[in-house]
Amino acid sequence: MDWDKLRIFHAVAQAGSFTRAGEILALSQSAVSRQISALEESLKVPLFHRHARGLILTEQGEALFETVHDVSGKLAMAEAIVGESRDEPTGELRITTTVGFGSLWLTPRLGEFLDRYPDITITVLVDDRELDLSMREADVGIRMRASTQPDLVQRRLFRIHHHLYASPAYLQRFGAPQRLADLDRNQRLIVWGTNVPAPVPEINWLLHIDAGPIGIRQSVLKVNSTYGLLTAVESGAGIASLPDYLATPLLKEGRLTRVLPDVEGPVNDAYFVYPEELRNSKRIAIFREFVLGKVAEWEF
Repeated sequence: MDWDKLRIFHAVAQAGSFTRAGEILALSQSAVSRQISALEESLKVPLFHRHARGLILTEQGEALFETVHDVSGKLAMAEAIVGESRDEPTGELRITTTVGFGSLWLTPRLGEFLDRYPDITITVLVDDRELDLSMREADVGIRMRASTQPDLVQRRLFRIHHHLYASPAYLQRFGAPQRLADLDRNQRLIVWGTNVPAPVPEINWLLHIDAGPIGIRQSVLKVNSTYGLLTAVESGAGIASLPDYLATPLLKEGRLTRVLPDVEGPVNDAYFVYPEELRNSKRIAIFREFVLGKVAEWEF
């Protein structure tokens, strides 16, 4: 089978449409469609069910995708290992982390890293889901919990503390709660969206802690992004649990206020993770030391 066609098939299966795959591959929609049709003709089986809303893999397509996905990941890993034979670190470094940490903490610091290592290019993939590092969906992960994926090297970065926060405008309007029972009345609570993987364990502890006979508090707003929670709180929409590393800068500027400061949510650790196969990678080593240095400077 032609690997170039298989590469295009892999992109189409992940994107779910010829148009989106073409945008990723810098090819026209018609060129992508022709390549898939040619692959199906050579295999003498249909690989996709075509319908108005997009493409769905057939049973044969699913089987082929699993194999191509595995080969693609191994090839990417081999390419990275071979590239590390150069004296100076070069090439692309793909980093995955949560939306909140990636948007508000990591990306503002990457300019300094690029100044130090101009031959490295960076792709940041912000996603609260865990991308599969063993399949090279990314090279490095910064995660807000220990990973359950096998064959990963994990280095603890910092401890994450959660507290309750609101904006001064919100507290002026609704009053500051003096005890946890006050959260059960005349307060607006913002929490993590349901049925969506959370970046940290027990993220909605606010709804359960000392909730009394009702057992669970009601929320007025659900957001499936820590960054979204932060902006909602800052805008005065309500009270939410936020990680201190995101809230502290706004707290110092007077844009947020800590509510019930003696009440603390779950404490967990953040980790720097990467595949065992890349243990000797120069790019990962220098990026790890850069992040550790910046963590040491920051108030977590």
